[in-house]
Amino acid sequence: MAKQAERRAATTEAILTAARHLFGTQGFAATTMDEIAEAAGVAKGAVYHHFRTKEAVFAEVFDSVSRDLVAEIDGTVRTEKDVLAAMIAGTQHYFAATAKGPTGQIILRDGPAVLGWERWREIDAKHFGGKMPRALSVAMEAGLIARQPVEPLARLLLGAVTEAAVACAGRADIARAGAEYARAFKSLVEALRVRA
Repeated sequence: MAKQAERRAATTEAILTAARHLFGTQGFAATTMDEIAEAAGVAKGAVYHHFRTKEAVFAEVFDSVSRDLVAEIDGTVRTEKDVLAAMIAGTQHYFAATAKGPTGQIILRDGPAVLGWERWREIDAKHFGGKMPRALSVAMEAGLIARQPVEPLARLLLGAVTEAAVACAGRADIARAGAEYARAFKSLVEALRVRA
């Protein structure tokens, strides 16, 4: 029984690894289940045994890419002087990472279209989006920003980041646009800071 579970887990991992590469390099629409099966080294039936649809495969890939991106962000913000500086640096990293390559293709270009905004937000809330309310709570506890209801402020800031990220995804000069939006986000966050 344990060996069967190990084989099932290995097959699922192979499918998701192959799909992540294909979705990231050629996009969701251009990727077929046949290509995923071939790249994973499994039969097409095995892909359908583990995932009912290509959208289900994509949702798992999106979740994985989002989790990896947050781990990267966490690694880059550990040295910041306070939680507000960490929010700014983390958002700058988010814009930079989603401005290019497979991460941007999966998270911004295909994510909302394939998953729909509601599901996209639901998955994002477990990762990048979920960090904003926690960071704001910490900032309020530390006296860095005035106490206020966390959820509305978090939603407004996340809305700004999401809108900026989507706007960047549609631009030819994504990296430059991302840097501009990151600077604007920094201005928003710094404006919240309590002045001594």
